[in-house]
Amino acid sequence: MSRNTITRNLLATLIAGLFMPVGAQAADADLLKKIEALTQQLEQLKAQVQASQEASRQAVAAVGEVKEKVQKNEDRSTEKWLTIGGDYQFRVDSLSGETKAFLMPTGLTTPPVSVPSYKPKNETLYTNRFGLDLNAKATQDVSVTARLMMYKTFGNNDDNATSGPYFADRVGVFDGTLGHVPSSSYLNVDRVYATWSNIADQEIWFSVGRRPSTHGAPSNLRTNAPRPGTGGTPALLVDYAFDGMTLGWAPDIDALPGAYGKICYGRGFESGYSSPLTNSIKDTDMVGISVVPIDTDALRVWTQWNRGMNIFDSPKLYASAFGMSMQPTTNLGDIDWFGAGAMGTVKKLGPGDLNWFADVGLSMTHPNSNMNAMGLGLLTGVLGSPEAANDKTGTAFYFGLRYDLPSKTKLGLEFNHGSKNWITFAPASSDSWTSKVGTRGNVYEAYLIQELDKKPISSAQAKTFFRLGFQYYDFQYTGSNNWVGTPVKMSNVTGATMLPMIPLSKAYNAYATFEVKF
Repeated sequence: MSRNTITRNLLATLIAGLFMPVGAQAADADLLKKIEALTQQLEQLKAQVQASQEASRQAVAAVGEVKEKVQKNEDRSTEKWLTIGGDYQFRVDSLSGETKAFLMPTGLTTPPVSVPSYKPKNETLYTNRFGLDLNAKATQDVSVTARLMMYKTFGNNDDNATSGPYFADRVGVFDGTLGHVPSSSYLNVDRVYATWSNIADQEIWFSVGRRPSTHGAPSNLRTNAPRPGTGGTPALLVDYAFDGMTLGWAPDIDALPGAYGKICYGRGFESGYSSPLTNSIKDTDMVGISVVPIDTDALRVWTQWNRGMNIFDSPKLYASAFGMSMQPTTNLGDIDWFGAGAMGTVKKLGPGDLNWFADVGLSMTHPNSNMNAMGLGLLTGVLGSPEAANDKTGTAFYFGLRYDLPSKTKLGLEFNHGSKNWITFAPASSDSWTSKVGTRGNVYEAYLIQELDKKPISSAQAKTFFRLGFQYYDFQYTGSNNWVGTPVKMSNVTGATMLPMIPLSKAYNAYATFEVKF
């Protein structure tokens, strides 16, 4: 019997008793006994309810203590605040090329030397590359991301085997290419940056540090990597590990799924203390604006503008093939870059999925009157023939397809073309001869990727695969990936043409990799 029922019965009995004759009440002893019994039951019920309430309170407290302990354990868990991943790559390249006869300068006071055409080659270049990725959640909405990299050649612990006097982006390893061009067995910091997200409870973020500005879209297709996130840059314009910062915003617009925009700043060269006697070179900085109106699995569209300011004349101190020591000594002017591209996936096209991309770029140089030690400026000047500084515009386009079969086999084709005055900033690309997207001419590439049908263990993205590919470079102008000096049409290069670097007219590269991502 419930407490409420007993109470109602007791009250009803008491009220009814008020209207009974006095003699009847005295005669009805049984009624008094019932009232007394009901009162005792009520007191017992009260005691039971109080005991039940105390037990419930103790149970709630115990559950709270358990939840607190579980939460503390989760907070201490490595999986909760620290994510670890990485990759390993073994690669073999077989490189060959064809040069043109030319005149090689040997110094300011000595006559140039005639160099006949020849066919440079490296039949087997073996390399090891290891990357370790770390992501730590420090506090609410603040994280630190890092990537450590080692990249070296077999049988060598420096960059001599992969350096050469053919292209400016392969004169040796320098800041921005460390870990991306084979050098040594040291595990270096490729990138590390802190990100503050959800600023003002909006999809706004601020990030500062060594940036994730290498191997951006659409190069992820041929490297079998996932699409870069909001920190990535278009590979046609930028492939360089910048130190800088980003402010981004991802508005929630139904018609533009995944849209975001960001403003970027980076320092490409720090000149140090200035001195009127020994150092008047300025810092080299870059600013950029990126707008991605759509970013989904089916379609990703991007636009980009960058401006490089106070471009240096040489990326590092190195001994050139001509017996001249080259180093940053002056600023040659500014460069603007504009780019737009798209990539997407067509599902179930035949037995597999078709991935595609198209990317275009434009470069505009704004040289000043400064010249380097050879008398060359920003895309101006020919050795022995001075040229007035003037703005020059270059263009490039980059197309590709990759067909993914259910057997985990992926077949890819790519083509890119650069005009006479095209210049990009992509020395950290994975291409062994030179960054192919900076070629003044045509590059054709075909590749095959075969993933092993193995269950992922370390993470959902873990995989193992082989990659086979072939690249053919058809250089139509000299100076690919070099912003110093006027490009010369390759068909016009003769034994009487004096050039700052050995003119490679054609290049071939057959490569194979074994890669593990964990």
